[in-house]
Amino acid sequence: MYDIIVIGGGPAGLTAALYALRNGKKVMVVEKDVFGGQITNSPRVENIPGFASIGGDEFADAYLEQVMGQGGEVVLDEVTSLVSDGETVTVTTAAGETLTGRAAVIATGTKHRVLGLPGEEDLIGNGVHFCAVCDGDFYRDKAVCMIGGGNSAFVEGNLLADTVSKLIMLQDLPFFTADEKLQKQLLGRENVETHVGTKILALETEGGRLTGVRYSENGTEKTAACDGLFLAIGFIPDNELFSGVAELDERGYFASGESCVTRTPNVFVAGDCRSKSLRQVTTACADGAVAAIAACAFINK
Repeated sequence: MYDIIVIGGGPAGLTAALYALRNGKKVMVVEKDVFGGQITNSPRVENIPGFASIGGDEFADAYLEQVMGQGGEVVLDEVTSLVSDGETVTVTTAAGETLTGRAAVIATGTKHRVLGLPGEEDLIGNGVHFCAVCDGDFYRDKAVCMIGGGNSAFVEGNLLADTVSKLIMLQDLPFFTADEKLQKQLLGRENVETHVGTKILALETEGGRLTGVRYSENGTEKTAACDGLFLAIGFIPDNELFSGVAELDERGYFASGESCVTRTPNVFVAGDCRSKSLRQVTTACADGAVAAIAACAFINK
């Protein structure tokens, strides 16, 4: 019997585990993909308090080590169900494990948003990518498109511009929304071409290989010839599995406020998976702390 089962091993989940462990609770963290979550895709992070700059992988590894050093148990597995009777929770996993706890913290984060175009799914990992540090080197001295205009798009774009022959930035809004510093770093580079107010119409292929992105700009249809496409158009929640214990809003995020509580007394939510105005490492960690203390209060009561 665990005190708290944390579902998700990103910054929110790891913080929840850390705070629960510091309160003397027995904790299990279940993560289906990679501990650290989305931050592991960032080669350099400069907005975590206390670090002028740190690699996402480095931060994630240090945090996981800290949680395990405090006595937390961790497992790589996918949760397939969560049931609560109000006093205990039962979690089952894809590997056939059954875990029982007094409370649960759901910190499942989000997944990458895609364009939803015909043929896109077949190209993911083979022409369509999300992570420049992971896949950018495949396109050394080649042309690539980046769809998006926020911080993520510009961080990824700066990495790509170091190696590709041409980077074409396509943004649906009439302006870029990235921080001014990031825009200055990228937009002055000679191999960067920008287009705003665009709508992506289709992905063009030849022999199963991506050859271009067709889009409209101010009513004019154009094609950007490219060898690769990187997407930085946001994230979507993957919370439907837990809709039986926690209410979802119209966009599929957990409809929970800063208290991180749900309609189920011993189930709490934390991080990017819940409805909120700002999704950053710092806000995820804050959620994890709030959810853990609320879970501890439930158990102690």
